[in-house]
Amino acid sequence: MLRINVTGAEQKVQSACRLHSAVLSDETLKTDEWRLSYINKDFSICPSYPPVVIVPRSIDDETLQKVAVYRHGGRFPVLSYYHKKNGMVMMRSSQPLTGTNGRRCKEDEKLVNATLRPGKRGYIIDTRSLNAAQQARAKGGGFEQEVYYPQWRRIHRCIERFNILQESLIKLVEACNDQSHNMDRWLSKLEASNWMTYIKEILTAACLAAQCIDREGASVLVHGTEGTDSTLQVTSLAQIILDPDCRTIQGFESLLVREWLQAGHPFQQRCAQSAYSNSKQKFEAPVFLLFLDCVWQILHQFPCSFEFNEHFLVTLFEHAYASQFGTFLGNNENERSKLKLQQKTMSLWSWVNQPEELKNFQNPLFEANSLVIWPSVAPQSLQLWEGVFLRWNRPSRFLDEAEEEMRRIIDYNRFLLDKVNSMRKQIMQTETEDGMDRMQEVQEEQEEQEVQKVQEVQEMQEVQEVQEMQEVQEMQEVQEMQKVQEVQEVQEVQEVQEVQEMQKVQEVQEVQEVQEVQEVQKVQEVQKVQEVQEVQKVQEVQKVQEVQEVQEMQEVQEMQKVQEIQEVQEMQEVQKVQEMQKVQEIQEVQEIQEVQEIQEVQKVQEMQKVQEMQKVQEIQEVQKVQEVQKVQEMQEVQEIQEVQKVQENP
Repeated sequence: MLRINVTGAEQKVQSACRLHSAVLSDETLKTDEWRLSYINKDFSICPSYPPVVIVPRSIDDETLQKVAVYRHGGRFPVLSYYHKKNGMVMMRSSQPLTGTNGRRCKEDEKLVNATLRPGKRGYIIDTRSLNAAQQARAKGGGFEQEVYYPQWRRIHRCIERFNILQESLIKLVEACNDQSHNMDRWLSKLEASNWMTYIKEILTAACLAAQCIDREGASVLVHGTEGTDSTLQVTSLAQIILDPDCRTIQGFESLLVREWLQAGHPFQQRCAQSAYSNSKQKFEAPVFLLFLDCVWQILHQFPCSFEFNEHFLVTLFEHAYASQFGTFLGNNENERSKLKLQQKTMSLWSWVNQPEELKNFQNPLFEANSLVIWPSVAPQSLQLWEGVFLRWNRPSRFLDEAEEEMRRIIDYNRFLLDKVNSMRKQIMQTETEDGMDRMQEVQEEQEEQEVQKVQEVQEMQEVQEVQEMQEVQEMQEVQEMQKVQEVQEVQEVQEVQEVQEMQKVQEVQEVQEVQEVQEVQKVQEVQKVQEVQEVQKVQEVQKVQEVQEVQEMQEVQEMQKVQEIQEVQEMQEVQKVQEMQKVQEIQEVQEIQEVQEIQEVQKVQEMQKVQEMQKVQEIQEVQKVQEVQKVQEMQEVQEIQEVQKVQENP
């Protein structure tokens, strides 16, 4: 067993995931509408639920016990997601046990209706077809009847289960491993697997749930039969669409713990074997792999909205089927607690969240996006996940090189942005320093002007005092000249006032000139700043153009490499075709030679038969001749005997 020290980030994830509510938004429990229930702390109410669940505050534990009896496997409706934007919620559960008699449960109706806001309606998304839901009533299951749930509208979205999904995976793997290089055969096998169809169905149901919550402003209840497979696919994908926290690494880890591990997805049964196994188990199905494939489809459409990359999803897929960690062992929290996996094994997150490993799972294009993302479910928008199904068929060296080059470009871009920001700060600092220097110069000039004014005033006062003394002396000496002196004094005072007024006018003009100079300097400084900004913008545009040109060059090089690879593959295919033709020609020549040899052998055999027949005929003719000779000899002998007898008896 691999032992790894638990990091601080891992402790945060573990502490957040031990409580079913901790990874939900804080606003969920701050309201008076929800509470934590410990009714399942000993796993007696529902073996596949965690010890702690979130339920409406108006529903007590006694009511929950009655509802658990009415739901398949005891999986009563619990809170799955709280939408902070409008306060709508998403619940999940299993099917109600209505049976053929249309059994009802008022406690269940009360629990479901307690999730609705006043004047609001809700949607029940059933992941079975209408026919399958009606057939389930014959086995004791069923669905919510609109008579007892008038505020809820039921929508059926068929998502396949168990052996159908496993057969689809087997067909898909067989198609991906086909080395015949026949396009029609590849497309027909891919279509026959229906794998892309199942992805489209799951994404459509998840988008429907997200649309009901975000755009319709309605709460949603999701369930299928057991509520452990397709239900979890829909609720998890809907949260990824709605909640930007679920698109981060730790947020996605918390989502898996909350909606898959604690929610009771039977990993041990569903991921017991793989598509390469000869034996097929009853409950085996690639449910989690389908979910990861759907996440990859959204990641492929929104490559900048996810903090994690494709490698992170592939790693989760691998550890779900075979892992040295205990995270995906067991079928639910009850089994994991009995097996004491927390004490005996290490968590996968403890390894993933290590800084040296975490960087391998981070998306270099990630930019935090707080908006709701709406993936396209059109067939043209969905693609085969090559990173999993064609990972051994495509060369990874070029992809690794491209990813490394992309990381280098992004790091260089960040370096340039940091450099631009530092230069901007330096410019701001120089501007502030220049402004301070100018302020000091202006203050010094003002102080000098004030000193000059004070000196002028003092001089004027001294002049006035001297004049007054002279006037007093003159008045004492010559009283007769008082009138003349008064006239002179009046004239002098007027002159002094005129001088003072002139000085004031000059001072005002000087101040205005200083202000005009300052304004001109400010305008020049603003023009300089604008010119610097324009130069920076031009430099940034040039750098962006250079980066784009580099990217285009890299794309062209990659396209050339791809074309070269395709040409090599085409040459190989042509060579194979030529070799096949040569082999066919050789086989045809050999077949013709064999036919000729067989015909010659047959002719020889026929000739031999004819010769044997001729020999037999010759032998028969010889025998006939001999018999005729014998007969003639016998006749001659008889004639001789008769002659002798006649001679003896005349």
